[in-house]
Amino acid sequence: MYRFIPSGVCCKEITYDIVDGRVYNIHFEGGCNGNGKGIAILAEGHTPEELISMLKDVQCKDRGTSCPAQLARSLQEARDISAEKTQAVLDTAVYQTYVRILREELVPAMGCTEPIAIAYCAAKARQVLGCLPDRIDMEVSGNIIKNVKSVVVPHTGGRRGMKAAVAAGVVAGDPDCELEVISNVSDEQIKEMETYLQTAQINICPADSDLVLDICITAFHGQSRVTVRIVNHHTGIVLIEKDGQVLFEAPIQDDGQQSPDFDLLTVEGIFNFVNTLKVDDVRPILDRQIAYNSAIAEEGLRGDYGASVGKNLLKMNGSDVRTRARAMAAAGSDARMNGCELPVVINSGSGNQGMTVSLPVLEYAKELNCDQDMTYRALTLSNLVALHLKSGIGRLSAYCGAISAGVAAGAAICYLKGGDLEAISHTIVNALAISSGVICDGAKASCAAKISLAVDTGIFGYELYQNGRQFYSGDGIVSKGVENTIQNVNILGKEGMRQTDKTIIKIMASGD
Repeated sequence: MYRFIPSGVCCKEITYDIVDGRVYNIHFEGGCNGNGKGIAILAEGHTPEELISMLKDVQCKDRGTSCPAQLARSLQEARDISAEKTQAVLDTAVYQTYVRILREELVPAMGCTEPIAIAYCAAKARQVLGCLPDRIDMEVSGNIIKNVKSVVVPHTGGRRGMKAAVAAGVVAGDPDCELEVISNVSDEQIKEMETYLQTAQINICPADSDLVLDICITAFHGQSRVTVRIVNHHTGIVLIEKDGQVLFEAPIQDDGQQSPDFDLLTVEGIFNFVNTLKVDDVRPILDRQIAYNSAIAEEGLRGDYGASVGKNLLKMNGSDVRTRARAMAAAGSDARMNGCELPVVINSGSGNQGMTVSLPVLEYAKELNCDQDMTYRALTLSNLVALHLKSGIGRLSAYCGAISAGVAAGAAICYLKGGDLEAISHTIVNALAISSGVICDGAKASCAAKISLAVDTGIFGYELYQNGRQFYSGDGIVSKGVENTIQNVNILGKEGMRQTDKTIIKIMASGD
């Protein structure tokens, strides 16, 4: 039982219990008996965050506070004390690693990241060559082909595909901007791209490589040539060579060998980190994610992009919070997959995943009247859970990454509603048990519909647990414990679906 001695009010003592993240058995000793009982009844079963948000500014006459406001103050102090206790057991190095992961992963990108990676590679090749190439030879892995084939490249006049990405990078790209390489393109440069596509020789062939993310561009001008190669990460240059001289070379590491150390991510570690987080450590990162991703979602709802999945969800299902959560994430993808020139903040190397982990959480935070502190903690949890789920699979796979992001959003919504570690863990397992078979067949308009499905499944995973239901070890790929189930999904996505990936690419190539 928590006891609190209020100040500036008639009440002499406030007592209550916090069980599974919710407040019960509130009692005001002294003060107005009827008001105290009424507040206790209305507040029963709410989370501390909900009550703090609702009651902190209530005033009684000219006291500058009130009994409800003192309850909110008590709950805030109880939460702070709990955070301090948890902080004592959270290793400082782990804390800093989590912050660094967020800082390095949650970066802006203009357009779908695979064509943008091609544009970046081409822009770097031109920069090193020192002039406009008259010929480009490009070798790319199957997953790059899959994810570039059907998506509109921003700032190209609506063009799709690999040649458009190459031309954009060569003509207008600034490699110093990395994943925003073609964020500043003039109308004149778009016309120059058209001329370049008509006059330059651009040769593209599949890479003789087992790597899922592999781009190698050789740019020629006269007798001079430059080769730039990117592996495993969208800006991960491993080779720059000019006229036979190696200017830069880095070892090619396995996609799972990541720095900072993703192996430190666990669901329990993420939960503890979120509860002890100094929000200012991640505020600039999340401010940008909120601003960028909300802007493109709003544009998706305003404009006519692709299948307009987001707009149609609202049209067909109304505007309840569950539908809004699905619609905002889908609308962002509608816009992004179909040429919108607004940037997003990515997650796991993907803009679609970046929108899926953030926009549904923001909709629920608004609905629940969560304060900024709680909202940022939930966003942090969503981002880190998604990165944890995806890190064992790799950035590109036949496994749809939006599923991981939707599961993470469901876990964060559970957190917003007062869910503890057990509730969050069961939410993740339930959702993974339902939707882990969804394939990735490239970046295109239907990604928005898959995102809607992923978000809905994440929320349903929480609702199942909330109603006393769950999937158990032995139910398909589910094992005892959330980390064991995540490991099973990693094996499924990285190893089990390797041949599936090849088949998908073969089917897509046969449709040309």
